[in-house]
Amino acid sequence: MDIKKIKDIIESSLEGSIAHVEGDQGKYSANIIYEGFNGLSTINRHKLVYNSLDDFIKSGELHAISLKTYTSEEVK
Repeated sequence: MDIKKIKDIIESSLEGSIAHVEGDQGKYSANIIYEGFNGLSTINRHKLVYNSLDDFIKSGELHAISLKTYTSEEVK
């Protein structure tokens, strides 16, 4: 799995989001800006992202991903 595919999956699942993904060999990190995170706890934000990647995590294609999640207001 490559970083472009992970970015595309996240951004298509969370419409209007911007994902910056780094890493390789099954271990990645992602910084995601998404207005839909507004009012959600960190755990619930991560659940939204993990749900979009669930099939790849279960198959082992995506071994590990570290997430940082923000709204646009939080990155200013």
